[in-house]
Amino acid sequence: MEKYKLNILYMYPELLNMYYDVGNIRCLSKRLEWRNIDYEIIEFTMESDNLDLTNVDLIFIGGGSDREQMIVSNTLRKFKDELTDYIEDGGSLLAICGGYQLLGKYYQAGGEKIEGVGVLDICTQSAEGEKRLTGDILIQSDLIGHTIIGFENHGGRTQIGDYEPLGRTLYGYGNDDTSNEEGLVYKNLIGTYLHGPILPKNPKLADYILTKALKHKYPDFDGLSELDDILENQAHDHMVNRLLGSKNLIHSNFIKNH
Repeated sequence: MEKYKLNILYMYPELLNMYYDVGNIRCLSKRLEWRNIDYEIIEFTMESDNLDLTNVDLIFIGGGSDREQMIVSNTLRKFKDELTDYIEDGGSLLAICGGYQLLGKYYQAGGEKIEGVGVLDICTQSAEGEKRLTGDILIQSDLIGHTIIGFENHGGRTQIGDYEPLGRTLYGYGNDDTSNEEGLVYKNLIGTYLHGPILPKNPKLADYILTKALKHKYPDFDGLSELDDILENQAHDHMVNRLLGSKNLIHSNFIKNH
């Protein structure tokens, strides 16, 4: 029987860890550990010189404030070619909020412009006086055939063009306050505004990401074994019902079938 292992790269943990986004790393590692799948967590910091993705199977980029994004953008842009090649080859990547914005062309915040890496053809803008998009959020995702819950807090509005969204908002805002779209999916890259952290609240999404990474590395990989997620699912379902509230009549099919 083949022994599986994933190498997970956590980029800029000292700066991009808003709302305990590192919890996503904890979730991924535990769900691998519970299945007796080996893993290694590799941290890429501001002190790191070269971004070698040769043996990386999954990249995680967390969220940060405008200040942290400005600091990171100046170094991250140097690795556009490496990140582009990794993504185009089908490498798995999860980017949260500020990390999501940084993968685009730029983030315009009032009079200040933060240059992004440009591996995605998206841009983010925040006009002075616009309200922040903050609070709990619930989306329906065709990607995993399930609802996804989380927390958002961002001033920027992201336009994703022709990319597929991660999901459609049932409660909350998402990429902006008009489109009812949240996040972005491109090949095995997922960008999203959902903190929380997102993966412990949504075990199906965590397993989707792990499965994609394992299948990319091991073409004969036949799927993850089932875990007892009864507590995680009960917490998820409770939040779904609480958020929809009076919308239950409108979205009853989502509640029954998610």
